[in-house]
Amino acid sequence: MPEENPAAQTVRMVKCVKFGREMPGLDRAPWKGELGLRIYENVSKEAWRMWVEHSKMLMNEFRLNPLDPNSQRIIAEQMEQFFFGEGAKLPEGYVAPGSTPGPNTTPAR
Repeated sequence: MPEENPAAQTVRMVKCVKFGREMPGLDRAPWKGELGLRIYENVSKEAWRMWVEHSKMLMNEFRLNPLDPNSQRIIAEQMEQFFFGEGAKLPEGYVAPGSTPGPNTTPAR
């Protein structure tokens, strides 16, 4: 009998704090400490991609160095705000550019 394909494992789902619905989760914690664990447990891959794009803008705008401890603190604060701060959840029916709407979204008018 052929061995089972490890790539065919089930996808880990999370209730994404950004999108407010069940979505595929990250494969590992993307940041150290308690914040990284909260992100791993509550943020989807799609929302993480949005953060990566947003963080590029922050790093350029504020001239942050990812190896500098002070810059890392600023990035962590911004990450916390992006995912868990007031107004962090996307508007109802939001569709990220380049993605297809899910079954519970209505097209933007």
